[in-house]
Amino acid sequence: MRAGKNTQRGMSLTGIVLIIAGFLFVAILAMKLIPAYLHSAQIEHIFKVIVNDPEMQNATVKDIRASYAKRATMDYITDITAEDIEVSKDGGSLTLSASYSVKIPVAANISLVLEFNPSSTK
Repeated sequence: MRAGKNTQRGMSLTGIVLIIAGFLFVAILAMKLIPAYLHSAQIEHIFKVIVNDPEMQNATVKDIRASYAKRATMDYITDITAEDIEVSKDGGSLTLSASYSVKIPVAANISLVLEFNPSSTK
């Protein structure tokens, strides 16, 4: 008789359930995190558009913030408001920056805090 003929192969039901639970946890976490990163990319894009707009080079801070507010409303961005934006003009360059955090609840009393610092300079 052969010794290896009676050995078991494959995964147990418990192993399969644990692997599926792990994949589900990662998928749910990704679905919660991706929107925050997309909003950060949208905010950075808005900053670049405003900074590269020739009309904004000589605009007042109030006009720049109004331009951001209009664009953020169109993109449904609520993470930061126009008042949260730091606008600085040094010489001929315009810089827009912001610093904000997003708190994402994961389960019960566990949350993830993501910190973003979008900025753009011309």
